[in-house]
Amino acid sequence: MNRLAQIEAVRHKAAECCNCQLSETRKRVVFGSGNPQAKLTIVAEGPSAMDDQTGEPFTGPAGDLLDQVLAENGLRRQDIWLTNILKCRAAAWTGKRLKNRPPKSAEVKACAKWLTEELALISPTVILCMGSPSAKAIIRTDFRLSQERGIWFTDNDRAPFVAATYNPAFILRMDDLDQSFAEGRQTLINDIAAAKQKLTQSPVASQLTLF
Repeated sequence: MNRLAQIEAVRHKAAECCNCQLSETRKRVVFGSGNPQAKLTIVAEGPSAMDDQTGEPFTGPAGDLLDQVLAENGLRRQDIWLTNILKCRAAAWTGKRLKNRPPKSAEVKACAKWLTEELALISPTVILCMGSPSAKAIIRTDFRLSQERGIWFTDNDRAPFVAATYNPAFILRMDDLDQSFAEGRQTLINDIAAAKQKLTQSPVASQLTLF
């Protein structure tokens, strides 16, 4: 079975997952997407309300921003693997509406098997975590994004090079948080550029390409 077929097999199993309460409120399981042969993987927190509708990661305004900063680095979604630590939207009922909320540790734990299987098959050289939740799940549970953003970790069993940056959804809120959107956007562009550059620093770089 080739890699694509293996990924599709895991995707099919994940689509039927009922390991936590998020299965009760989701519309769709949002699995990873992109190029399963790519050596650069981006891992974010979890599906948005729009992702829950489409079944694809990073749709809507945050996805538009992601596309823009990838393009600034000569990349497209088809050139990377894009996924989340959670495959179902973390949301709770507020009256008659579902409202996004932070994932619970039990939900992250219940979903970890899918991310583990997924990353084992993708076998990335570089992982760029977007946001604290994914960094805490992949790098270290006490990871501090404000202090450790952009630092490369080489002792991770998920990939030879792992780092964290801002989530595009957070950058979209920066002006409201008295921070500069333009500055945050440029930081994200720079961090993706650094991730792309790391591919050439792998001990087996001569055997690897981005795609």
